[in-house]
Amino acid sequence: MPSRKVYRIVFASIIVVSLFALVNAAASSSVGQTDQQIRQADISNGSGTQVVEERDNITVIATDSNTWLGESGDDPRARAELVAFNPNGTVLYYNDSHTRYWDVDPVKGTRATVEYLYADHLPKSECGSETCTRNGIERVNLSTGTVTPIFSRITPGKHSTRWHDGDRLNDTRYVVADIAKDRVFVVDTTTGMVEWAWNAQQAFDPKTSGGPFPEDWTHINDVEAVQDGHIMVSVRNHDQVVFIDRETGLLKNWTLGSDNAHDVLYEQHNPDYIPAENGGPAVLVGDSENNRVVEYQRENGSWEQSWTWRDARTQWPRDADRLPNGHTLVTDSNGNRVLELDQQGNVVWSVDIAFPYEAERLGTGDESTGGESAQSLGLGSSEVSDPGQSGEVNDNQKEGIAGRIWLGVKQLVPGRYMNAFMYVLPAWMGPTELIALLAAVLGSVTWIAVEWRWSSRSLSIPWTVHVERKR
Repeated sequence: MPSRKVYRIVFASIIVVSLFALVNAAASSSVGQTDQQIRQADISNGSGTQVVEERDNITVIATDSNTWLGESGDDPRARAELVAFNPNGTVLYYNDSHTRYWDVDPVKGTRATVEYLYADHLPKSECGSETCTRNGIERVNLSTGTVTPIFSRITPGKHSTRWHDGDRLNDTRYVVADIAKDRVFVVDTTTGMVEWAWNAQQAFDPKTSGGPFPEDWTHINDVEAVQDGHIMVSVRNHDQVVFIDRETGLLKNWTLGSDNAHDVLYEQHNPDYIPAENGGPAVLVGDSENNRVVEYQRENGSWEQSWTWRDARTQWPRDADRLPNGHTLVTDSNGNRVLELDQQGNVVWSVDIAFPYEAERLGTGDESTGGESAQSLGLGSSEVSDPGQSGEVNDNQKEGIAGRIWLGVKQLVPGRYMNAFMYVLPAWMGPTELIALLAAVLGSVTWIAVEWRWSSRSLSIPWTVHVERKR
């Protein structure tokens, strides 16, 4: 039987080694290094220091918040980032003036101009008794840095009132996904007048569907103008992508997914419509709580799954764009990376960046309009979900036992809870660091319990019992 001294040495060793692993990870994280390089870069048209690998065309990335230091979007220190990389991997543009950045779209007819949605959390002094959020749309020339305001409004609160997406219809009109009011609306950005709106209550019952009403019922997080003047809408908390006719309302027979049918979609983000001329109709979507990217093909009046991808590191992906070369640009939010997949599902380009929301490759069309459907390209699905598998575990995540343990944990813990846990952790914490953290916590708790037991068992407590027998 080992002595108490041996046990104490073992516990102390586990805790020290685990803490050393955590400190080393924080100091050497690729996410942190990239973030530092981006912040310190000389903004240029190509003559600065290379930060990421070379790639054709400009790549623009919008981040939800900077989680490198463990800052959440509710932390007063938190500032999101909008960053653009030149084709040669140098930094073309950087801005962290807003609390959150969301959708980014190229401006038609330009080489390096984009429009984006942002959210700024405002103090109570500007909002009365509650906090509030300024939601807005801006245009920026990435080459000159010139920013032009397009449209903005203030909404009460912040958690479920921020606009995540919008889509330009013409020179003056913009369609917006309005989370705050569970609606989609079209606004004339020159007059500020709302000209049309569709409210989710026209199609869904708040008592029997979606999330909590009215706090966060639909969480409408994406809109896209598609063929025939219809509008595609992501109703996240209903696990559905729906199509709206501006005259007649919901096109029921075109709905993809259904409430709580999580094997189809589970609180998705940023669906992209691929038109018939490119092999569609098809919808490519970040199936966020299922931790995968998935595509559905429209066949014989219904949606059929035609392609899916994920690797061991994939954690809460929130955007995927099909590029004209058949590759797929994926934004993996809790994986803290943006990556490009070739037609075989291999990662051919990536950048580690804290909590990205959406990415755009300029010169390839808006979202996935320039790419073909998976069915047309003959893409084969690629998923790593078995802890015993190799392949992507070694290529795209951590090598060895840590990656396998991580896959086992992901098999046991539902994606929704794992994503919520990862959301509050700093970006430098990957699978190995989580295992180290768990070892440190369990080691400490077990050591305390053992010491307490040793202490309590060594106590001698006198007991004197007096029994008086009544006659």
